[in-house]
Amino acid sequence: MAETPKPSLSVGDLAAIDAQLAATDRLLERNYPGDDGSRQPVHTVYVPADRFTPSFAADWGAQAMATAAGHGGLERLGTLLGQDDALAGAVAARVEAKLDSEPVEDLRLDFEDGFGDRGDDAEDAAAVAAAAAVAAAVAAGSAPPFFGIRFKCFEAPTRARGLRTLDLFVSGLAAAGELPEGLVLTLPKVTTVAQVQAMDYAVSRLEEVHSLPAGRLRFEVQVETPQLILGPDGTSPVAQLPHAVPGRISGLHYGTYDYSASLQISAEYQSMEHPVADFAKEVMQLAVAGTGIRLSDGSTNIIPVGDNVENAWQLHGRLVRRSLERGFYQGWDLHPAQLPSRFAATYAFYRQGLPAAAARLRNYVEQTEGGVMDEPATARALAAFVLRGVQCGAVGAEEVQALAGVGIPQLTVLAHPRLATTSNS
Repeated sequence: MAETPKPSLSVGDLAAIDAQLAATDRLLERNYPGDDGSRQPVHTVYVPADRFTPSFAADWGAQAMATAAGHGGLERLGTLLGQDDALAGAVAARVEAKLDSEPVEDLRLDFEDGFGDRGDDAEDAAAVAAAAAVAAAVAAGSAPPFFGIRFKCFEAPTRARGLRTLDLFVSGLAAAGELPEGLVLTLPKVTTVAQVQAMDYAVSRLEEVHSLPAGRLRFEVQVETPQLILGPDGTSPVAQLPHAVPGRISGLHYGTYDYSASLQISAEYQSMEHPVADFAKEVMQLAVAGTGIRLSDGSTNIIPVGDNVENAWQLHGRLVRRSLERGFYQGWDLHPAQLPSRFAATYAFYRQGLPAAAARLRNYVEQTEGGVMDEPATARALAAFVLRGVQCGAVGAEEVQALAGVGIPQLTVLAHPRLATTSNS
């Protein structure tokens, strides 16, 4: 019988390899932590900052329901979006509950394009009032789960104004008490890595001034310029952002119309599904893969109003579905009448995919042979899909338990295995 071979690499060899890869280990640990498993909103609603009141979300929900009722109801909307009767009924019930309880998941009070240049005194007053209104909404329990402001960009003509609005808003919230958990800040029209580094400096100083924990003020970057996709040296600045300010950026949001216009796409053809949009978004996906930074698609400016409600719903529903299928789980909404089609398309996406995803997940967990042999990476994707469906309200935890045989805690760990490692360390 042949002698069992012994390892040839010594302890010293292994130590040398560890030393050689120490920088790689640090890079992976610091810059590629993966998604943290927390809830991601399915949309962001933009509204001029001075239009926000504590009842804003409820008002939009009521308007959305009124529009749906005026066009045959939510089940009819489902059929307009291609859902069969059973699916349309199941989706409609959940969309109605959503519009009643939480019609806006993420709200951005806009001091940029939606606000314009009204002079410093007017914007100062609006920034202070916005902070007070948000604090009041949080105290009253009427604030959306996620909310914040979009201030003016860091290009020279608007930089000081944007920073002042950011400062007044954050300082106003800090003066009112502990910063709300769902606070989000949005930096628009980014063209260079240096602008993001400047934003990192600004929020770091605000943290110091207001005695906030380091890293508390994270922010989104809006991808609205071609210079962020392809820089003057031929590299991709957007791919450098996660590593220039590790842990500071929470999301990349694609800006449909600014980006398209910058590439000379005529207004008629500017769209979330134009080839230039798809290319930019694919670069964004590659840039943040594994970093934990989330992605959001843009908006459609075809609004469901007047005689165009049903056609606009069909377009919006198709675009929402298209984004979801391509891994963009969030998008922008600009009008209350877009809420029904947003939630109907989103809920249908998860409900239609649930049976197959849950069956494959059960087979993986129970190590049962099925028609598909899933790798651990695919099992993570299956679990993440199901978890997103639960978090947004499309499916219930009891449905997941029945179909997949797992509860939400186990589902979360399957989707994000590092969470289990972190909790046990």
